[in-house]
Amino acid sequence: MKTFAGWYPHILMVAIDMAFAVSNVLVKEIIGEGFDHLVFITYRQVVAMLFLAPIAFFLERKAYSKLTFNIMCHLFLSALLGATASQYLFLLGMENTSATFACAFLNMVPVFTFIMAFLLGQEVVKVREKSGIAKLTGAMVCIVGVILLTCFKGTPLIHFSKEQQVDFISKKWVFGSMALIAGTLCWSSWFLLQTKLGKSYPFPYSSTSIMSLFSALQSAIFCLSIDRDVSVWLMKKNSDIFIVLFTGIVASGLCFVGMACCVKKRGPVFTAAFSPLVQIMAAAYEVPVFKEQLHLGSVLGSGTVIVGLYLLLWGKDMDMKKNQEMVNTSQAIKEEDKESQVIKICIEPQNSQRQQT
Repeated sequence: MKTFAGWYPHILMVAIDMAFAVSNVLVKEIIGEGFDHLVFITYRQVVAMLFLAPIAFFLERKAYSKLTFNIMCHLFLSALLGATASQYLFLLGMENTSATFACAFLNMVPVFTFIMAFLLGQEVVKVREKSGIAKLTGAMVCIVGVILLTCFKGTPLIHFSKEQQVDFISKKWVFGSMALIAGTLCWSSWFLLQTKLGKSYPFPYSSTSIMSLFSALQSAIFCLSIDRDVSVWLMKKNSDIFIVLFTGIVASGLCFVGMACCVKKRGPVFTAAFSPLVQIMAAAYEVPVFKEQLHLGSVLGSGTVIVGLYLLLWGKDMDMKKNQEMVNTSQAIKEEDKESQVIKICIEPQNSQRQQT
C-alpha cells in the first residue's frame, strides 16, 4: 500500500496526460471537419461548468459568500485570457498545423510564465547560483526550440504518400505557429493572474466553474457578433457530441481535479515535468491512426523545448528546496528560542526562592 501511495501521483499524471493527448487529437478532428471554434469553446466550457459546479457547491460552500466585485473582475479577465482567447488561438493554430505540433507549445507555458514573471519583477534569478544559471539557460534553450519549430519544418520522417512529401514552410504553417505562440502567451498570463487570485480567493473549484461560465458567455457573444447563422450551433454527428462531452468533462473537469490533487501532494514542478508526455502520446496516436505527417523540424524543435523545460524546472526545484530548508531552519530556531524561554521562566522562580531563604 505504501508503494502504491508513493507511485499514485505518477500514475495519475500519466493518465491525465493521456486524456489530454486524446482530447487534443479529437479536437483536431472536429475542427478539421469545419466545426466552428467559438461554438466548440462555448459548448466545452458549459459542460465543464456543469461538471465542476456541484463539486464546488459541496466542497467549497463558503466560497460564494466571499465573492467581491474585484474578484469577479479578476475571474472575468482570467476567463478571457486562460479559456476563451488561449483556446481559440490554440484551436486556430492546431487547425493550420497538427495536434502533435500544437502540443509542443504546451511545454512552453512554464517557460513563458517564468520569462513574464521575471520581466514583471515577480521572479528572482540569482545568476551566481546554480538555480539561476539553470533557469536562464533553460529559458534561452526553449526560445531556440520555438524558433526551430516556427521557422524550420524539415523533411517528413514518415512517408504515407507522395502528396505528403513536402519539406517547405507554407504560410498556413507559419500562421498556425504564430497563433500557438499567442495562445501560449495568453495562457502564461493566466497563470500569473491565478497566482494573485489564488491568494485573495483560494477556492479552485468555485473559481474554475465561474471562469468556465464567463468563458462560455464570452465565446457565445463573440460567435454571435461574427456569425449570426444558427446552423453553426448544430451538431451534425454523434461524434461531435461525444468530443464536446469528453473534452468538457474529462479534459476540463476530471483532469483539472487530478492536477489540483497532484499539485497539492507533490508541488507544481512535479506536475509540469509530465507535460512533454502529452506531445509524445498525441504523436503516438495521431501519426498511425490519422496518417498525420511528422517532420524533422518538429522533432528537433520539440526536443530542444523539452530540454530547456527540464533545465528550467531543475532550477525551480533547487530554489524550492532551498526555500524549504530556510523555512525549516527558521522554524527550528524559533522552537529553540521558545524552549530556552521556558527553561528561563522555570529557573527564575527557583533562584528567587533560594535568595529569600
